[in-house]
Amino acid sequence: MGQWTTKPKGEVSMEGHKKTAVITGGATGIGRAIGMKLAERGANIVLNYAHSEQEARAAAMLMEERGAEVLLIQADVSKEEDVKRMIEWTVEQFGGIHYLVNNASITKQLELSDLEAVTDECWDQIMAVNVKGMFSCARAAAPFLKREEGSAILNMGSIAGLTGSGSSLPYAVSKAAVHGLTKSLAHALAPAIRVNALAPAAVATRWWQGEEEKMLRLSGHLPLQRLSTPEDIAELACAILVQESLTGQIISPNNGMLI
Repeated sequence: MGQWTTKPKGEVSMEGHKKTAVITGGATGIGRAIGMKLAERGANIVLNYAHSEQEARAAAMLMEERGAEVLLIQADVSKEEDVKRMIEWTVEQFGGIHYLVNNASITKQLELSDLEAVTDECWDQIMAVNVKGMFSCARAAAPFLKREEGSAILNMGSIAGLTGSGSSLPYAVSKAAVHGLTKSLAHALAPAIRVNALAPAAVATRWWQGEEEKMLRLSGHLPLQRLSTPEDIAELACAILVQESLTGQIISPNNGMLI
């Protein structure tokens, strides 16, 4: 099952009220940036990671420096047992859940045209984390999210799910499925829980280390002449979480890539 570590329950607030945000895949990249922004806004943070323990502990320390109480949980979102235990620990420590950020995702760098490189194992791993994992987290958290006014789920999609092109074919397909899942959950959980997705274009994270040329090639012409940073995406994520008139939407911060 892995190690489970915790800090004592604390009293923190977000916009005048205590909020608890569960962030899967929160140790690095976009998940880490979202955790930092929410910490600055006074939220309790439940920081989930699968393998990046050292990075997760470092991220937790930075969030604590910004005033957050942090519950650090190792869990594999593709395993329903892990997901259920993660949610149980969250509610035990903080009393409830206001926001779920389904950020945990995996990919493999494969040329889109190389169909022979796409193995059954590749399909199974990517779909288990990127799609089934997000559903499992939403299902486990939903009863507790329904108890809180203004609760929301934010799924991390991708521009690959809109264009069909990305780091690999299974990844692009998985993100298209995430977009569909978002809309279905928005129907299923309304009016109690809002559900939206972000579909960023290329973001400068460790996923693209050593693959910068491919990233720029896939990005094509960008009218804003820039790549997004994790902090860009985090700012937008925080805004979406509190937007009470928004649900079932796939919002793509892509620097003009699709216009």
